[in-house]
Amino acid sequence: MKTSNAFFDNFQKVMNDKIVPVANKISNQRHLAALRDGLTNLVPFTVIGGLALMIANPPVNTQLVKPTNWFNDFLLMWMHWAKANYDLLATPYNLSIGIISIYVVLGVSYRLAQHYNMTAFPNSLVALMTFFAVAAPPTSVKGKLMIDTTQLGSNTMFAAIIIGLLVIEINRVLIKHNIAIRMPKSVPPAVATPFQVLLPLLINLILFLGLNNIMKATLHTGLADAIFVVFQPLMKAGASLISMTILVEIALIFWFFGIHGDNMISAVTTPIWTAGLVQNLQEYAAHKPLTNIYVGNFTFIFGEAIVYFAIMVSMLVFAKSPQLKSLSHVAWPATLFNINEPQVFGIPTVMNLFTFIPSFICLLIDMPIAYYATTLGLMSKTAMSVPWTLPAPLYAIISTLDWRAGVVWLVIFAIDFAIIAPFMIAYDRQLIKDNSHETTTGK
Repeated sequence: MKTSNAFFDNFQKVMNDKIVPVANKISNQRHLAALRDGLTNLVPFTVIGGLALMIANPPVNTQLVKPTNWFNDFLLMWMHWAKANYDLLATPYNLSIGIISIYVVLGVSYRLAQHYNMTAFPNSLVALMTFFAVAAPPTSVKGKLMIDTTQLGSNTMFAAIIIGLLVIEINRVLIKHNIAIRMPKSVPPAVATPFQVLLPLLINLILFLGLNNIMKATLHTGLADAIFVVFQPLMKAGASLISMTILVEIALIFWFFGIHGDNMISAVTTPIWTAGLVQNLQEYAAHKPLTNIYVGNFTFIFGEAIVYFAIMVSMLVFAKSPQLKSLSHVAWPATLFNINEPQVFGIPTVMNLFTFIPSFICLLIDMPIAYYATTLGLMSKTAMSVPWTLPAPLYAIISTLDWRAGVVWLVIFAIDFAIIAPFMIAYDRQLIKDNSHETTTGK
């Protein structure tokens, strides 16, 4: 036991002295932080767009669903109503997910400008105009200027990120070296501030349009398309079973040491999962097969959420110690809605091998089960963006629009419960023993 304690004391020291500082630097690195925070702002748009898409495209197969009962009658009525009002119902989707890259370039550039204490909004507008000029410039169609919105979806998300970051960096350098129009001090700041970005706007347009045209002339592809080609293999590699399993285990290790693990990996996972989710939503709207598995909160719902739920049920069923018994009655509503902090700090799971070891084992099992259940067609891929506080089994069903996802979730839960319960029983007995010892010794 002393050897085990010494090992974990040394391990914790290495984590605190070597790993955590590096992880914090990576997580707080200005460009990654701007990327993470800027994409987090998209959550309401993807949720609203996903709900609108689901309403406009009811999951009804007319070859299977016949008007034989009131529920089928409702589904068929919903389908006919949705077809008759599709343009109206799809408007929130078209104005959110359909043009998601606009929100990406605004969000990322705004956050980075804030980090540099620049006037965020004018500079983010410079990034937006530059992005439009490269990715979706207006073209004349039958005497009318039109913008091709198909160039503003998931296919240009990474271009929006790169352009948003580069424009702010260019603007920062130009403003720092006074390459900007300075108005007299008598001019009110509200009037003078926008003029500071006038020259940076002109310089950015010349730089990016020039680069875009050179690439078209030499490589026969524009800048936005080239960025997509570069990042597409990285996105596929980053969303593999092995890489995602490693990332969720790393997050768990950080949680074990009391560090917010999800925040630590979000700089890496957020752009991959967001781009994949948007692509899936667009494919669903076009009635095409979905491409990506690891999107949205897939790893959370079929991983961490199940683990914490299994821990909670174990306490409700087996806990006899005052600490776990009282906690289980207080914390279960929060756990039901995927809010796990009461467990993290109440059990606690921090520096607790009784919860860490089974959780680590469960995630090694959960990720492959969810992955292969999807690839083998036992459940559908994630097609909707749903608030993460929705109870996990219901979240699994709604996000995939497939009741079988709920069955897969329950199967994984049963496996996790079988693994976790013995550890929680042992921990509960340890707490009872400790409480008895304190009572006996009077400590």
